[in-house]
Amino acid sequence: MTSSTPPMRRLAQPMRAERLSDRLAATLKQLLDSGELAPEQRLPTEQALAAQYGVSRTVVREAVSRLRAAGRLVARQGSGVYVAPAGAARALDFDPEVLTDLDAVLQVVEVRGALEGEIAALAAQRATPGQRQAIAVALQRIADATAAGRDGVPEDLAFHRAIAEASGNPQFGRLLNHLEQYLREAMRVTRGNEAQRQDFADAVRLEHRALVDAIRRGDAAGARAAARNHMAQAEQRLHAAEDLIRDALTRAATRPGRST
Repeated sequence: MTSSTPPMRRLAQPMRAERLSDRLAATLKQLLDSGELAPEQRLPTEQALAAQYGVSRTVVREAVSRLRAAGRLVARQGSGVYVAPAGAARALDFDPEVLTDLDAVLQVVEVRGALEGEIAALAAQRATPGQRQAIAVALQRIADATAAGRDGVPEDLAFHRAIAEASGNPQFGRLLNHLEQYLREAMRVTRGNEAQRQDFADAVRLEHRALVDAIRRGDAAGARAAARNHMAQAEQRLHAAEDLIRDALTRAATRPGRST
């Protein structure tokens, strides 16, 4: 184990005010990926990193916490924070830029589409009567939310989580939970856009209903096809609201107080 803390060669310019912890996490990740920060090397102190990158210690703490959660760094009590040993397991993670780039958001939708098809097929095969009822209730809650003038995003996400739970494999739910953070802002815009476009709103309701009906029938192939179609159509709706979404993602990235 390396006990000293050699200075890092790549001195950064002070970072811009938006998304500081994300940017610092991305910079440190590059150092980890390149090997400039080697396995089991101790990180500079919180104070030293703050001074080097021109950010607060809170920003450093948040960036380091993100990398610890991803399995790239480990804390050793009374000793400091170290680069994880070579071969250590890493958590699933995406580049923070996904949160501000529509093209990357669309890539996440594509990944999710591949998952949703298999999740729906398994739900059709494995769902218990109680889980089928929970899916139907989750679908009704989307309708209730939109009727009450809300955007329905939390209810839409809960609907897909209910289907994942019915798949009988808890790992699918964990994957969807992880992906949600990259889709929320875009979903808010598209659901707002759908509220202004009756044809979009009607299409979403029909896609959801087709998915629920296939699961209720125990039709795995039909559920797979319905889920894939829903995600493909969601991608098209993202394209239709492209300018609105790009603006929303930019605003979310520069929102005052957003540091993670």
